[in-house]
Amino acid sequence: MEVLHQILTKAAEHKAVMRVIGSIAFRIRCPDYKYMQYANQRYLTDVDFVCYKKQALRVADTFDALGWEENMGVLAKFGDKRRIFYHPSLPIHSDIFIDKLRFCHEIDFKGRLELDSPTISLVDLLLEKLQIVEINRKDLVDMMVLLSQYPVGQGVSTEHVDGTYLAEICSKDWGWWRTATMNIEKVHQFAGEYLGEEDAANVRQRLTELRKMIDEHKKSLGWKLRSKIGDKQKWYREVEEVER
Repeated sequence: MEVLHQILTKAAEHKAVMRVIGSIAFRIRCPDYKYMQYANQRYLTDVDFVCYKKQALRVADTFDALGWEENMGVLAKFGDKRRIFYHPSLPIHSDIFIDKLRFCHEIDFKGRLELDSPTISLVDLLLEKLQIVEINRKDLVDMMVLLSQYPVGQGVSTEHVDGTYLAEICSKDWGWWRTATMNIEKVHQFAGEYLGEEDAANVRQRLTELRKMIDEHKKSLGWKLRSKIGDKQKWYREVEEVER
């Protein structure tokens, strides 16, 4: 956490808007349930962020001022989308995603980084995990941690997961809907393996609320047309490999 504090302090000096993502963000936002990450061997080896493209140079200046070294190969190949920096003495690196996360599905952060601090918003944290097609145990645990700590609600908030925004995204893109609902079901299924009876019931109730909001949101014409094809055609992108 000391490294994170150093980065955020230096970013403020450079007037760079950066928000924490990944497992460390879940740990920051879910103090009552971070023990689950430790119990499931969720050890942190990186500190990842999202920033705006217009401030990418300020972000680079932030890490340069701290003595971090940039991966020049990633800069040359993906510099407008992603940059990677390495700590000068510790085995820690930092992935910087610019404007969007581009994995199985896109998460667009344009105009959204100011919604919360020091992490991205709660619903964006959930989206970060819901977009993973081949999801693993650790990502399921992160979602359980988040939904154990926070209720589901409507509209922008730092105190609840904005189910309205999730439902809107799923209503426009059938592929997003397919992956998100698939992962909601997986968390529902495995909650009892990682949580006590009361906490598991609480998480399942919140998942049910999210699924209801998704199901009831009016679907776009594009969603309806794509739904007719279903799983016969791949609905997601293969994750782009980046050499570190």
